[in-house]
Amino acid sequence: MLHKKGSSFHRENVGRVSASEYRQAISTALSQELCGAGQAAKATMRWTGASERTTKNWISGSYGPSAEYLIELMRHSDTVLAVVLELAGRKEAMTTERLANVKRELAKVLENLDAICSIEGDQMTE
Repeated sequence: MLHKKGSSFHRENVGRVSASEYRQAISTALSQELCGAGQAAKATMRWTGASERTTKNWISGSYGPSAEYLIELMRHSDTVLAVVLELAGRKEAMTTERLANVKRELAKVLENLDAICSIEGDQMTE
């Protein structure tokens, strides 16, 4: 809603994600992706450059990562990326990305099959 004085836009909080929902979603995503608190903390530290205490707080859900760290987590973790898109109400964006990944993987599989078939064909003609 625009106020009579000033030009800032204040959106209503309909559908807004709470801080606790955000913290829990990131915690769940990291735990699912990395299996185990010790391993998860170390991998998260490598991905983000954050301290061990900070990453353990994210994994436990005590705190959530700030924007800079969240971007790094999304860069390395498809699970975190999917959770953030879902929280933003943009789940369909992840579906598009997954389809693109499946197409790339399928292309690799087909290349490997072609290579195997050509090797077997060469061996049969010898």
